[in-house]
Amino acid sequence: MIKTRGLSHFALAVRDAERAFRFYEAVLGAVEVYRAEGWIQAQTPGSHDALVFEEDKRRAGRQGGVIHFGFRLLDPSGIRGAASEIEKAGGTILREGEFCPGCPFVFFRDPDGYEVEIWSEQPTPFDPPDD
Repeated sequence: MIKTRGLSHFALAVRDAERAFRFYEAVLGAVEVYRAEGWIQAQTPGSHDALVFEEDKRRAGRQGGVIHFGFRLLDPSGIRGAASEIEKAGGTILREGEFCPGCPFVFFRDPDGYEVEIWSEQPTPFDPPDD
């Protein structure tokens, strides 16, 4: 078995790297880490993730085998106002609700058409200790 720290990053084909970055900056507070011609790497606050926006108009927004990707809330109350923030940043709400009491979610499409989820869940016995 290979030990990891979990999923670390994903790279999205986008039509415009700057536009994609600005959307995730507005919705999740993403910050720019690296930038080069045609791509931007960002990170969400308080995490070790990496979001890479690579310009590729031919593949932008195509789901392929990936149905959606998600971000887990620090606190379930963080879902309040999420839909309006997403829409204000240029996203489209697909559905919102609770998986079970205390586990809210919102699914949306970003400006390139990717399906994204913001959600909260109860702690599991497999969660690592908080840093």
